[in-house]
Amino acid sequence: MRCVIARFPFDLTKNGVLESMKGVKPEPVTGESVIIGRRHYPVKQVGQVITRQDRRDFSAGEVLRAMSRLGFTCRALPEVAPARIESPLQQASAMLGSPLSV
Repeated sequence: MRCVIARFPFDLTKNGVLESMKGVKPEPVTGESVIIGRRHYPVKQVGQVITRQDRRDFSAGEVLRAMSRLGFTCRALPEVAPARIESPLQQASAMLGSPLSV
């Protein structure tokens, strides 16, 4: 499949990506990720390996589009639940814990 990443054309195949990522240890995922084989790789790491370019030269969206078109499972940034704000009374109560039964 022909795709453009960082204004450069690439002919990518699913087998070619699998071969390129073989033996590459995944970095910790903090944002978007791609599942290649049974491993979760950060999108920027995959882009760097398959294009041999610096991570600053391309966007995560470019790599996500290419990987999803090749049939890989892509995961978006996980949504974070809003932090619950407790009153000082609730915080003190939580620190004391529940009463013990005797």
